[in-house]
Amino acid sequence: MIDDTLKIFKELNKKDFRIFAGIELGMRDYEWVPVSEIQRFACMPLDKLNYRLEWLRRKKMVIGTLDPYEGYKLYFEAYDALALHTYVARKTFSAIGVEIGVGKESVVMEVQKEPEMAIADPEIFILKLHREGRTSFKQVKRTREHLAGKEHFSWIYAARLAAAREFDIMQKLWPDVSIPRPVDQNRHTIVMEVAQGSDLFKTKLLDPDWYLDEILRQVKLTYGKGIIHNDLSEYNIFVSEDGIQIIDWPQYVTLAHPHAEELLRRDVENVLNHFSKKYKIHRDIDDVIAEIKTGANVDMDQLRKEFPDEEARLNEEMEREREFAVDELEDCETGFGDEN
Repeated sequence: MIDDTLKIFKELNKKDFRIFAGIELGMRDYEWVPVSEIQRFACMPLDKLNYRLEWLRRKKMVIGTLDPYEGYKLYFEAYDALALHTYVARKTFSAIGVEIGVGKESVVMEVQKEPEMAIADPEIFILKLHREGRTSFKQVKRTREHLAGKEHFSWIYAARLAAAREFDIMQKLWPDVSIPRPVDQNRHTIVMEVAQGSDLFKTKLLDPDWYLDEILRQVKLTYGKGIIHNDLSEYNIFVSEDGIQIIDWPQYVTLAHPHAEELLRRDVENVLNHFSKKYKIHRDIDDVIAEIKTGANVDMDQLRKEFPDEEARLNEEMEREREFAVDELEDCETGFGDEN
């Protein structure tokens, strides 16, 4: 739970974060990261490392095994702590507020960034923590196209890849498509502006025809960029007096996807069904889809270049982090540094 992370966050020291980072990097190659591998990144003598690992285990930040060798994995709480530590260092935000929502695959929190000038008001953002793979990574792989065939990925990379995909597509869509502005991304988390208004599914619209037209217009704008949301429904659309905003993009597909047409139809059908059931507004789905496609002129070759294989991209990112972490080891003395 994120609350558990927040309770212990202030008790964590620099060495703890290096331990977490060592395990994080090792989990790409090991099911259980050997203590010797963790020690390389922690810059601690073995007795002190074992003491901190035991303390972190009791705090439920790491989990260990002795079979077939002594090794460790991170709990989600430690991964949360790593991301929070990075955001604080970047000054992306300075305080965490209330929990806004919890789903099977994400936790959404309100965060606050203090103004640079005393006369200004704090900025309020949304922190989304992806949780793909927390309960069953095998189930997630079965339901996520972007994880197909990636047998060696652990839950860390399922969640991290989902966050990276979502942030990347939000950067490509905003501001042309009506979505919350993406602010920052680290590991399995995203920081974005607060979605305006309220959830479509629990809002009574005074002019539902106008809102339906606006939703379909945004779908058309997205399609014109070669993108299909692939999970669109009344549960990830926000409505306000100013218009609509679409959220939750990690499952998007491009028009190069072999089932792009049926996935677009499913998205549109979900929206039309909501307005049909709640407001008795009926639209012909074939006419709607024809209108969405009107004027679309997507360069498929360029589209494939813009959206390379996510696993390769994520591995490159992780390799850069590994190199940075190894470079940091030069700061360690021959007999390892002290604990603080």
